Amino acid sequence: MGISVSELCLNSNMVKLILLVWSLCFVLLHAHAQQTDGSLEPYYGTASYYAKKFQGRKTANGERFHHDSLTAAHKSLPFGTIVKVTNRSNGKVIVVRINDRMSPRARHLIDLTKYGAKTLDFVRQGYAEVSLEIIPTLSIIEEMIKLEADSLPPPAP
Repeated sequence: MGISVSELCLNSNMVKLILLVWSLCFVLLHAHAQQTDGSLEPYYGTASYYAKKFQGRKTANGERFHHDSLTAAHKSLPFGTIVKVTNRSNGKVIVVRINDRMSPRARHLIDLTKYGAKTLDFVRQGYAEVSLEIIPTLSIIEEMIKLEADSLPPPAP
């Protein structure tokens, strides 16, 4: 009538998995609530755009840079992070993917493509005051699940 060690390990793993799923649901609901009620704190700073000479060169993640793409450079956000960039002076918005690095000494918050600068309407000025909001993506959630699964002990035979 007792519980075997293998059943106990299985139950322990199931509890960890349920807690992980519950935690992910909480995080997603919390992020959604923050985004919908406007309480999510965005990053504030200056956006600039790449010079012409970078066309066709490799970015830090190995992709080729194109001025007509929806990509950007940031000092520290992980590659693949999706961000909403809003020009604070005119309210224009663009959504881009981080695929390059800026110098740690750069004064700007983000570097956009020329397409991004045109969309936000700051090509003539060369820079604009912007806000950045990170948009949660499925790949981030999948990575969290993978990390948690890697940390679980293997099931007992």
